[in-house]
Amino acid sequence: DPRTRPTVQPGAPRAGRGASRAWCHVAVISPQDPVLRIGSSLTATCTPGPELGLQPSSLYWTLNGVRLPGSTYSVLPPSTLAVTLHGLAGSQQRSGDNLVCHAADGRILAGSCLYVGLPPEKPENLTCWSHNAKDLTCKWQLGGRGETHIRTRYTLKYKLRWHEREKECENYSSEEQDYFCYISGNIALFTPYLIWVEATNQLGSVTSDISSLDILDVVTTDPPANVQVSRVGDLEDQLKVRWTSPPELKDILFQARYQIRYRLEGGADWRVVDNVGNLTSCRLAGLKPGTLYFVQVRCNPVGIFGSRKPGIWSDWSHPTAASTPRSCREPGGRSCDPKPSEHNSALRRELKQFFGWLRKHAYGCSGMSIKLYDQWRVWLQKSHKARIQVGKQTLVFTASSQCCARIQG
Repeated sequence: DPRTRPTVQPGAPRAGRGASRAWCHVAVISPQDPVLRIGSSLTATCTPGPELGLQPSSLYWTLNGVRLPGSTYSVLPPSTLAVTLHGLAGSQQRSGDNLVCHAADGRILAGSCLYVGLPPEKPENLTCWSHNAKDLTCKWQLGGRGETHIRTRYTLKYKLRWHEREKECENYSSEEQDYFCYISGNIALFTPYLIWVEATNQLGSVTSDISSLDILDVVTTDPPANVQVSRVGDLEDQLKVRWTSPPELKDILFQARYQIRYRLEGGADWRVVDNVGNLTSCRLAGLKPGTLYFVQVRCNPVGIFGSRKPGIWSDWSHPTAASTPRSCREPGGRSCDPKPSEHNSALRRELKQFFGWLRKHAYGCSGMSIKLYDQWRVWLQKSHKARIQVGKQTLVFTASSQCCARIQG
């Protein structure tokens, strides 16, 4: 169960309740499976069965497979060996540490589990969001230091504000320091939810602050669809970006906000355009001529059915690539000196002509255009498995295997 974050570590053979029942005719350990706070002291006793004829002075103890020193032992007549441990540290295993009593020849006589830890602290940073107003996902973090050293259960509970019956979330997951729970289907709109997290272990329990939310205030959606980037005629410093609203919200009344970000090919820094508003197209200006750009768009579905909350941004769309036209003249009127970028532009022009010829003379190639080359450049950025050597006129390129079945004479 992700709520308990179980840990499995190598150690001595498991003790515990099942094991002690199997050994009850051999020896008895007391107390059995105690639960203690970190820093506590413990005195445990091991009493072999009289039929074994074992002297208590011949016995010894191990903790997680490590033999405990004789200075911690004491003999309690007539046949019991005690061990006393001070300042106990947190359990090395959430399933409990193994305290085992052995005969002189190493045989295991009896065992017990020690649960040494801390009570949980109040879970923190509980936040929730709804994907397309059809479900609910909540995330939280452990309170305080987080580590309790013993098995701790975290349960997300929720109910409608004006209904007494509470429900428990069932679909849990965890990622690093974050816990998640996913609630699917039967989500009520226009009615506030009360949501909280309970943390429980053998040393105590605690409840997070209760969060009150309306599903319509925490809606996020898919990235905008059909993102297209194209040139603006021969304007060498501009590109036009078009997209469509998230299809999952087409029947919901809302006022979307959009953001665009773009970067140069090979660059790491994104520039964000934040004033797009509710438009589904935007013109990027002030770009570098003859340069390939990667563009992404995201959506914030604010004001769903009149909600006044700021909304939650979607993920960014997949990158779409396009290049600006090359500038053929410098400001002084002189011809530009040949540069590698010009060779790239020349190659693009030749590819454009080639795709046009291919559509005319080959079957199954009607969809081929220079956009295919731009899509390949996006793939190139991701995989680094293709290369262009402009100077050597070498191009490694993968196109659709279903295209160009036969070239007409």
